[in-house]
Amino acid sequence: MNRRNFLASGAAAALTAADERPNILWITCEDTGPQLGCYGDPFANTPNLDALAARSLKFLNAWSNFPVCAPARTTIISGLYPSSTGSEHMRSMTRLPENMKMFPCYLREAGYYCTNNVKEDYNLEHTGKVWDESSAKAHYRNRKQGQPFFAVFNNTITHESQIRRRPHTLVHDPSKVRVRDYHPDTPEVRHDWAQYYDNITTMDTWAGKLLGELEEAGLADSTIVFFYGDHGSGMPRSKRWPYNSGLHVPMIVHMPEKFRQLAPKGYKAGGESDRLVSFVDLAPTILSLAGIQPQPWHQGHAFAGKFMAPEQPYIYGFRGRMDERYDLTRSVRDKRYVYLRQYMPNRAYGQHVAYMFETPTTQLWKKLNDEGKLKPEQRIFWNEKPAEELYDLQADRDEVRNLASSPSHQAVLKRMRKAQQNLARKIKDVGFLPEGEIHERSKGSTPCEMGHDAGKYPFDRVFAAAEAASMGKPVSFDDPDPAVRFWVAQSYLVRKTVNDPLRKALDDSSPYVRVVAAEALGRYGAPADVEKSLKLLAGMADARKHGVFVSVLALNALDFLSGKARGVLSEVEKLPRDGTPAHARFGGYVPRLVEKILRDLKS
Repeated sequence: MNRRNFLASGAAAALTAADERPNILWITCEDTGPQLGCYGDPFANTPNLDALAARSLKFLNAWSNFPVCAPARTTIISGLYPSSTGSEHMRSMTRLPENMKMFPCYLREAGYYCTNNVKEDYNLEHTGKVWDESSAKAHYRNRKQGQPFFAVFNNTITHESQIRRRPHTLVHDPSKVRVRDYHPDTPEVRHDWAQYYDNITTMDTWAGKLLGELEEAGLADSTIVFFYGDHGSGMPRSKRWPYNSGLHVPMIVHMPEKFRQLAPKGYKAGGESDRLVSFVDLAPTILSLAGIQPQPWHQGHAFAGKFMAPEQPYIYGFRGRMDERYDLTRSVRDKRYVYLRQYMPNRAYGQHVAYMFETPTTQLWKKLNDEGKLKPEQRIFWNEKPAEELYDLQADRDEVRNLASSPSHQAVLKRMRKAQQNLARKIKDVGFLPEGEIHERSKGSTPCEMGHDAGKYPFDRVFAAAEAASMGKPVSFDDPDPAVRFWVAQSYLVRKTVNDPLRKALDDSSPYVRVVAAEALGRYGAPADVEKSLKLLAGMADARKHGVFVSVLALNALDFLSGKARGVLSEVEKLPRDGTPAHARFGGYVPRLVEKILRDLKS
């Protein structure tokens, strides 16, 4: 018997020891925080999900690990933090090591019929056959008689794009919206929030139909049901940002009576759990419910089933490149506090992501900021960031009062900072590499394997440089590793200064170092520095010559040089908009940046 057949038969044997294996149904929706009636939101109209919660367990502290869909879904399907697999960026594509599989593979080997209807959006290539069917027609009804199933149904009506769809006749009264402290209170903002709640009601009806369908099929008593959203709301400062507002999701788990022995600790109908859970826990939890031991390399912890693990003290959030804009944020939460570490504090929160700026709230919010008409807590989003942020969710649910400098909160700050640093060291977070280097250094293997190879990725040195640079501390260029030197160059952007070592970095062997050095010199240098930097950046922005990752970094630099970039307007106009050799998932970023730069320079 070969190894694959042995594993499959072994898993099946472990499961058939029980009288019956549970079916598992996932009902998921997009861009939805815990804005449901059952979570205490009086503005929400969600009778079907409220009824499900009344006979189920509701998790109060559930987090998506990423505040945007592709890396969030990548976390779920792999049971690994994408920052450990090189798949944290929105969007990207890489691979898992040969010994790792997406978790439905293990269910299928154990005899489960696995379907996905319909969105995948993973930043990882498929490992073997992941789904029996993944399409708009995928359904558990197509399984063999008596075969247990794992079925996913995903709805997009709550997606960010549906908040701004017009025309739309509001059902929820916009005058009754709770406008978040960070948003301006205007009719446009109220309309967008009210439409978001309308969409949640529509989604609730869809969820109710799926639950009714399960009941009609006579499967409700043998099916474990999960409901969750894939990250926070699609409103700006929720989606794309690893605050609690961007990561907090509803998660409702229903356990039929016959499978109560597999239930999470403290399970009861209509109950609540304050256990900290996140998406990295879902793969091991589903395997545990099916009687399959989670893999030793899984980074999450099962919160139900035969192999339930102890509760962890923290859950973690991440932010990398968001479409065409680079950034690097890490966050951590316990049951009261949220801590954010900004590794690129020189970048404003509200960088111009073209897709985000299609939402009326975003457009108006930025306009009012430019006109000086916002309150202090509403201006924060458009400013450069502090290196560290700390929020008390009990006293500040909208996370606008940063306690990082509060003398009475220093012990909490140090504890949360240490938790964030410890996870980065444990998983060998490869997000501290320039994106292109993630792929370059992992040729012949995978980013996950490269991350644990000190010869290819001297994590301790790179991480130390990123820590120092983001805190505005001087760091020396005298290091053989280009990723360390990348962070040295980044430190000049944080400190807003230039010197001769930075000028010499324009000739560095690494294109990423050259680009960041050029941006710093272009922004804070003398006229001669600006002229030289602009020519370098315009040349590096050619994706056909330098690849998409260098091009996107260079175009971002040119954009942040603002009016100074008029000196290379003709060069930018000639830049190719297509023909880049990267994966199709990167295809739109260069054109968006070129168009944004030209639009601004010609206005």
